[in-house]
Amino acid sequence: QVQLVESGGGLVQAGGSLRLSCAASVRTFSNYGMAWFRQAPGKEREFVARINWSDGSTNYADSVKGRFTISRDNAKNTVYLQMNSLKPEDTAVYYCAARYRRVVTITSYDYWGQGTQVTVSS
Repeated sequence: QVQLVESGGGLVQAGGSLRLSCAASVRTFSNYGMAWFRQAPGKEREFVARINWSDGSTNYADSVKGRFTISRDNAKNTVYLQMNSLKPEDTAVYYCAARYRRVVTITSYDYWGQGTQVTVSS
């Protein structure tokens, strides 16, 4: 049974930073496209960032571009989301997702984590 376990969430003041981690219990992590999504209270789940399995290329939502950085360590089966210059509107539950040799989208994924809460105070 594949599991994605997020960690690193918490409470931070506006302008602060957090680093989220997502550890995957898969045998060939390097073959998985990985992504981060988030869902704020009363809002729909939205895409945050993704990293390609084949060449490590990345994509970001416009709302986080320049502030967030997604990266992966295949030796540790882990994907990270470094979040800088956090804003109150970044408050949400953050989820990671994985898809075998495909781009992860909000409707197309193989595995989904349980989420980690990020709260940014003003």
